[in-house]
Amino acid sequence: MPTTPKPATPTIVAQQQEILNTLPFSDRQDFEDATRGLVARRQPNAVTDASGAVVWDNDTYAFLSGDAPDTVNPSLWRQSQLNAVEGLFEVVPGVYQVRGMDLSNTSIIEGDEGVIVIDTLLTKETGEAALALYREHRGDRPVKAIIYTHSHADHFGGTKGFVTQEEVDSGAVKIFAPEGFVEHAVSENVYAGVAMNRRAAYMYGAALARGPQGGVGAGLGQTISTGEVTFVPPTHTISTTGHEEVIDGVRFVFQMAPGTEAPSEMLIYLPDHQALCSAEDATHTLHNLLTLRGAVVRDPHAWSKYLTETVDLFGDVEVVFASHHWPTWGHDRVVKFLQDQRDIYAYLHDQTLRLLNKGLTGPEIAEEITLPPALENAWNTRGYYGSVSHNVRAIYQRYLGFFDGNPAHLWEHTPVERAKRYAKLAGGVDALVSTARDAFDAGDFRWAAEVANHAVFAQPDHVAAREVLADTYEQLGYGSENGTWRDFYLAGAMELRDGQFGTPTETNAPDVVANLSPEMLFDAIAIQVNGPKAWGEKLTIDVVLTDSGTRYRLRLANGVLTYSAAAQQGDADATITATRASLPALAAGSPDALAAAGIEVAGDPSALGRLAAVLDPGDKNFAIVTP
Repeated sequence: MPTTPKPATPTIVAQQQEILNTLPFSDRQDFEDATRGLVARRQPNAVTDASGAVVWDNDTYAFLSGDAPDTVNPSLWRQSQLNAVEGLFEVVPGVYQVRGMDLSNTSIIEGDEGVIVIDTLLTKETGEAALALYREHRGDRPVKAIIYTHSHADHFGGTKGFVTQEEVDSGAVKIFAPEGFVEHAVSENVYAGVAMNRRAAYMYGAALARGPQGGVGAGLGQTISTGEVTFVPPTHTISTTGHEEVIDGVRFVFQMAPGTEAPSEMLIYLPDHQALCSAEDATHTLHNLLTLRGAVVRDPHAWSKYLTETVDLFGDVEVVFASHHWPTWGHDRVVKFLQDQRDIYAYLHDQTLRLLNKGLTGPEIAEEITLPPALENAWNTRGYYGSVSHNVRAIYQRYLGFFDGNPAHLWEHTPVERAKRYAKLAGGVDALVSTARDAFDAGDFRWAAEVANHAVFAQPDHVAAREVLADTYEQLGYGSENGTWRDFYLAGAMELRDGQFGTPTETNAPDVVANLSPEMLFDAIAIQVNGPKAWGEKLTIDVVLTDSGTRYRLRLANGVLTYSAAAQQGDADATITATRASLPALAAGSPDALAAAGIEVAGDPSALGRLAAVLDPGDKNFAIVTP
């Protein structure tokens, strides 16, 4: 049975009260906006997959009512109450959103004959449920087009809940996406996908029990659904700001914003509705510049510049809606919202650069930096998803890298070896545990976490060490305003107490892998090569694609798999003949998988076996809070 959570300590209770006394909780405008335009709710809300397993159930957040309990930061409680508001909503006539059906929103624009869908949620099952809710109340209108705002899976993974691949292939449905979408959507979820998905399980708290001592929300939304992630490539690419498309009688004007919240991203203006879809560049939170699941550091300087451009471009805007959260209505309120969002990214960027040029390191800047009162007290710039603390350190990393300039940090021992030495310095693991418990009792949870973490890494099976570290993470979670920090802390406590829960949702799904270009597929295979195991192996494999007429030579030598499409001299050890669609079977490495895909092998078939023998796929259950 799962371990029973513990209550909040007096230190956390006092902190929660201070937050209640500090922030403007009497401002209820967001609650009015989050419920405005409600058409209907889906009751009951639970969404199941083909096997009957529940993949989403917003009803599990029904406890989010009344005042915040001691075990939840009151500011995060407020944000979670807003995020849990679910249903089909009219933004303006002809523009609808389904919210509370996944981590993200789907927006549905009514055209002359059907609808245009902006973003499709994370999984097929939730996408299908969202469309069914819309059709129940607005009629069985066909989907004429889909627009992906950006290259993160919670905005394209549910596409097959709205349309089929056959409908897209036939031309009945068009799919629009920003330039670079496929490359970034696929590579992010495959190259480092195993590690990102495992860490995302912590970040979104998908395995946490819902409740005041467990999962209450991730700040950007409640959590991620656990159904089937699908992928349908776009048929049309948008590459220029100001580009206009008329889709099913509706005008769409696009603003490119690459390198902001996603490497491939665009905002969308509907001039006839005076409505702006801000994608994920302006939402009701300070967003991430570096997500806790891991990603390439985003560019806050470009982000702020694009939001200035947004205000300048769309001067008659009356409502802004986004891929997360609830809309904002009224020209003046919309402009202020966009300007506040712009200013928070510009402020963090500029002040971090100012302080790093004075010699402060990332952690020091994170402690030093303070926000202007106008941004500190604006609910939409609070750190529910990104935080000032980790965003500042991300900016430092973007400009100066991992090294803070102190030679002592250039070649440190690994966490385990460092922990063993700290244990010896302290007089043994028991002494470390005692110190951690003293810090815990004094309410110094940051120090307790550091000390107890050394104890666990020095001796992972030490029961008291695991207990004090879990207790500490739990209190840090209770106190966190940031939803993903809370999830990380509580997930860590859960795994220390009850064992690993793995990866509930995997975005490196078959649909995503199937859309790797040949070059990206070869790169994905190369990442899996166990270098030391392959040191003595040398082989070549030619890959001939019959539908494109392209020929590649793969070469394994010196523990590295490389490839080239240039003409090669001599015969390869083996030659495989395939189509681009069948080529992903190569990643499986087995003769049966190749045969099932219709791939022909000539030459020495053992070459493929030798390649497969040195592949070392990732571990989706790797340890995080233990060595």
